[in-house]
Amino acid sequence: MANIKSAVKRAKQADANHLRNRSVKSSVLTARKKVLEAISTGNKEEAQKLYSAYSSKLDKASKKGVVPKNNANRKKSRVALSIAKMA
Repeated sequence: MANIKSAVKRAKQADANHLRNRSVKSSVLTARKKVLEAISTGNKEEAQKLYSAYSSKLDKASKKGVVPKNNANRKKSRVALSIAKMA
């Protein structure tokens, strides 16, 4: 454990941020899994609806700094492309 008061505070903040970031990433991955599942079953309407929610979660995570902006855009683009390829 740190001896300096500011270092102790930073350690507490890092722990809190770690928990928050893990929660946000988990919700993003869950949303992605649901979209990919809808794509694999061939349900385009459901996939588009879930894609909207996934895109929103990614944008919010990007805004919070949990996921880099370009990373979020790349992930959204790839999922959108797989939805567009559906018949």
